[in-house]
Amino acid sequence: MIGTLSGILSELNPPELILDVQGVGYEIMAPMTTVYQLPLVGQTVKLHIYQVVREDAHLLFGFLDLQDKSMFKLLLKVNGIGPKIALAILSAQTTQEIIDNVLQENTRAISAVPGIGKKTAERVIIELRDKVDKFFKDSNMSPQLSTDKTKMVLMRSQPKQEAISGLVSLGYKLPEAQKVVQLIYQDDLSSSDLIRLALKKGL
Repeated sequence: MIGTLSGILSELNPPELILDVQGVGYEIMAPMTTVYQLPLVGQTVKLHIYQVVREDAHLLFGFLDLQDKSMFKLLLKVNGIGPKIALAILSAQTTQEIIDNVLQENTRAISAVPGIGKKTAERVIIELRDKVDKFFKDSNMSPQLSTDKTKMVLMRSQPKQEAISGLVSLGYKLPEAQKVVQLIYQDDLSSSDLIRLALKKGL
């Protein structure tokens, strides 16, 4: 299994990226909380990798912060949550926010994530309450996510369409993604800005 990958960030189309490792391009899915912190395309980055092996595909999920990878793995243990929904949760909320929401039993905040209903949110709280308390609450690890706009690397010519595609990959239905992007769209927003705002807004 692949634990980490270090290479050159060659392409970025959230939530997907391609990491060039000595001439081999690895397709990796990453939550938006990782995307916000990535360096510029063409620069070197190291990602913690979680690999999902299926009969029809080998999927790679990448995280800058090892704590985020650990949270991703915990989310996958919840009944009814697969990699796609786990990725959406970590795109809409930081690991610390997920921990807080679980410990505070905030079903409303968790169910605001696309693909998560009230019953699934309740399962997340019930199944993770003891686990996040044990592994994260008293840990010295505390994610400090950068908001430095110089790291927002998604200044593309078609941010609206890229944002819609990214939201669909994260669990939105196409009409819903189109609707929410249209509502929040502004000319000065990049695709990453649009995705972030859409996830915070919820549906």
